[in-house]
Order: sequence, then C-alpha cells, then structure tokens
Amino acid sequence: MIPFLDLKRVNAKYEAEFKEQFDAFLDKGYYILGDQIKAFEKEFADYCGTEHCIGVGNGLDALRLILEGYKSLGKLAEGDEVLIASNTYIATILGVLQAGLKPVLVEAEATNYNFDLLSLKQAITKNTRAIMPVHLYGKLSPMEEINALAKQHDLLVIEDAAQAHGATDEGGKKAGNLGHAAGFSFYPTKNLGALGDGGAVTTNDPNLAAAVRSIANYGTSSKYVNDLKGFNSRLDEIQAAFLRIKLKDLDATNSARQSIAKVYLNHITNPKISLPNYFDGNNHVFHLFVIRVEDRDGFLTHIGKAGIGSLIHYPIAPHKQKALEEYAHLSFPVSEQIHQQVVSIPLFPGMTDDEMLKVLNTVNAY
Repeated sequence: MIPFLDLKRVNAKYEAEFKEQFDAFLDKGYYILGDQIKAFEKEFADYCGTEHCIGVGNGLDALRLILEGYKSLGKLAEGDEVLIASNTYIATILGVLQAGLKPVLVEAEATNYNFDLLSLKQAITKNTRAIMPVHLYGKLSPMEEINALAKQHDLLVIEDAAQAHGATDEGGKKAGNLGHAAGFSFYPTKNLGALGDGGAVTTNDPNLAAAVRSIANYGTSSKYVNDLKGFNSRLDEIQAAFLRIKLKDLDATNSARQSIAKVYLNHITNPKISLPNYFDGNNHVFHLFVIRVEDRDGFLTHIGKAGIGSLIHYPIAPHKQKALEEYAHLSFPVSEQIHQQVVSIPLFPGMTDDEMLKVLNTVNAY
C-alpha cells in the first residue's frame, strides 16, 4: 500500500528535535505567547520577506483576522464585496462571510486552477473592495495581473497562501509578500505543517499588523484593556517551536516535492490523464499533485486495487455545498468540471523510487 500522505514519515527526521523542544517547553512552564512565538514570527516574516507576521490559531482565522483588521481601520465595511475563485476550498469563503463581507465567486481557469482573468475583470463592481487570490495546490495565482487590476480599481489584495509556503515569483518574491496581506495555514498536511492547528498573517502594513494582533487577542491594547471587539486566536507556543525546526528545511522539502512532480510530469504518458501546468521554477511548490480524469470513479477503482492512496481536492464546488445554498443558483461550468474530474495522487517528501515507479506504472496502465 502506498499512502496518499505519510505524515509519520515526513516528520520522522525531526522527532529528536521535537522531543528536545517539548522538554524545554515543559521545563520553562510558559505556554502562551512566549519566546517561541516571537522567534517564529520574526523568522517567518524574514522568510516571506515581509515586515510583520502574527501567529494565529489556524488558516481560516488568518483570513478573517485580516478582513476584521481592515474593517477596524476603515478600509472595509460590512457588506463590501470580495472576489474569490469559485473552485477554492470553502474556508476561503467562510473567512469572508464570518467577517460580515460578501464573497463574490469568479469562474476558474482550467489549466492553472486560479482566477480566469477575464471573468475577474468582469466581476468588479462599485461595491468591490478586495480580491482574494488563492494559490491553490501550491501554485501562485497570476499576481502581476491581479495586482495591476487591483491598483487600477483601488482594491486590496489578500492572498490565501494556505497551500503555498515558499512559492516564489519570477522576481524572487515569496507567497505572503505578493499583496497587501496574506493568510497561511500550518495544518499538519501543509508544506510547512505543525503537529496540530496553526496559522499566520503576513503583511508590510504596520497598522494592519497591530490591528490583527489586537483582534486575535480579545481586542486588547494592553493587559485587560480592550479597544476592539476581538476574539481568541493564537498560535500555540509549542507549535511555534516545532514550526521553527521545520522552517529551516522548508526550501529543501519544497525542492523534494518539485523533484517528485517532475518525475510524474516527465513519465505519466497516459492520454486520459491531464497533468498540472508546470514548466520549472519555484512558482509551484506542489502542496498537492492534482491530475484530472474524465471517468474519475473508474480511475479511483483502478488505482485503489493497486493499493495506491488518493484524495479529491475537492469533490464539491463551493456553490454546490449545502452550507452555501445562497449560491446554488450560480453556474460556473469550468469550476464544476474541475470538481468532477480532479484527483490528487501521492506526493510527499520521503517517497521512495519504488513507490514513485508503482504510481507511474499504475496511472499509465489505466
């Protein structure tokens, strides 16, 4: 059996350091917003190339906190529209809804799984205040075009970078530093994954950073002094310690992901399989290796019989989810086709050559 993802194997190389840090954590007896958080925030900001990083509870909170921060600064208001690709994970949309804003879904582009830029332009109205590109599956959205469009219409650009830790554009700028602010997730499966939930906000705006930091901690400006109606969303001290260990290795593990992806791209030759659009470089860090196949059920049966794990990211388009029934009347043919055809096959650091070969042979034999 080849698992879709073997987190035990991914994290095995760090176990000794994890245990050392956990012992130090217990000895210190300081569990919330301590030195590890401060150090990680500095190191992750430096890694992304931003002035500020605020550790928060998870990726959904990161997006909502950015929006709540902009509301507190008067740059967003209840009911403002935020443009989001229609094939994203529901968390992107929930963050906007929970902040009292209006998600406007935009048709996706079938090759890169990001915004269809013509549809994005056409979706802008007098009520649009922000664009939220999602670097889905680890590939950067077309940020040059998105930023130009945002500048033309005086819109905020907020990256959902939950799947793109370390992805870099042609100019050398990393995800998290390609818009006005960005939200990250450190869910264990991510390229930079904790051993539990976690997230972060990155930005170069000191006013937004201060607002996010306050709102994430009950709206406090100093101990027991509350200036804003905040909520409780803090990155755990022990998770920050674990993330610091793995951050040092992130570029290397991303490179390992890209190496596996290149093997797949060079050797999957089955004409029934549509492969990811990738030509080289670091604009794609392959959080997931997502293919498309028309008869998905048949394909899943085929690889399942061979003992190869898989997942679907994601089986239901957001506007078809019961939780978002107010969007059910909408039609996004490209997005709907994507959701009907995508399959994620195994790709993770530590895969063996034999495992890759078996995946290749099985996919090509379909």
